[in-house]
Amino acid sequence: MRKKAATHHVVVLAMPSVVAFDLTIATHVFGHEGHGRYAVTICSPEPGASATTTSGLCLSIEAGLDAMADADTVIVPGFARGPAPRRALDALNLAYRRGARIASICTGAFALAQAGLLDGRRATTHWFHADALAREHPRVKVDANALYIDEGQVLTSAGLAAGLDLCLYLIGCDHGRSAAVLRARHMVTPLHRAGGQAQFIPSDASADGGDLAHVTAWACANLHLPITVADLARKGMRSSRTLHRGFRTSFGMSPRAWLILQRLRAACTMLENPDITVDEVARRSGLGTATNLRMHFHRAFATTPTDYRRAFTP
Repeated sequence: MRKKAATHHVVVLAMPSVVAFDLTIATHVFGHEGHGRYAVTICSPEPGASATTTSGLCLSIEAGLDAMADADTVIVPGFARGPAPRRALDALNLAYRRGARIASICTGAFALAQAGLLDGRRATTHWFHADALAREHPRVKVDANALYIDEGQVLTSAGLAAGLDLCLYLIGCDHGRSAAVLRARHMVTPLHRAGGQAQFIPSDASADGGDLAHVTAWACANLHLPITVADLARKGMRSSRTLHRGFRTSFGMSPRAWLILQRLRAACTMLENPDITVDEVARRSGLGTATNLRMHFHRAFATTPTDYRRAFTP
């Protein structure tokens, strides 16, 4: 069991080519908590050296991996994908065996996976890297949709802002929801989203589907119409079976699933405009009614159109 202390020691492990945004999320949420309940140390496998970030910034980090020896929580921010230093993975394992809570933000999950800490566990990362995590670490149960996942001693989160959600969640775990609400208020951000809420993953709009390009372009331009799979087949001048095979090959989903996804993408864009009512969003996206929009929205994103608008509207 990890020790109980008056001041909770959070160690942020900056891997080579760390993502600066992820690093500053962890340090700011806990380092400026304001009640003396957390102490934060940033450490590096190469202390004293000029640490690089993916955004080109250079950092001077004095603490080495020995800072993790008394950590209550270790957070691994995202970093440029690749093998993490072996000594850093060994230090993560030592901290885990000692009972420290281990958490990752974005591609930090790759370090946890390389250390074997995610074997047999559910885990998430940024949706863009989820397939690679699953492919490189088949013993990890990758969930590309979740914002963050709590597996007890080990937690993972998706990219960028989901790291903020996870850090606020950890404060709530340590000191209750009211503490998380207060910290969110001080940071002028909404209270963290639930981990089960889905990442808002865009469909691959750049994939034209080869010889389906004219079909998909026509569908996207006419989403307000009650388009059916039969309409798509007629537009493509092929049978429904051939159409299904083509969509599976090009997009990895059925024509119906693709069409619903395009409607949801359009709905998301319109929801970011507060002047468009939810009823109008439903009609213009081709989902028909607000009730139907809410049903599909919840099924895809585990949230409501209203909550999406609240999160993505200034």
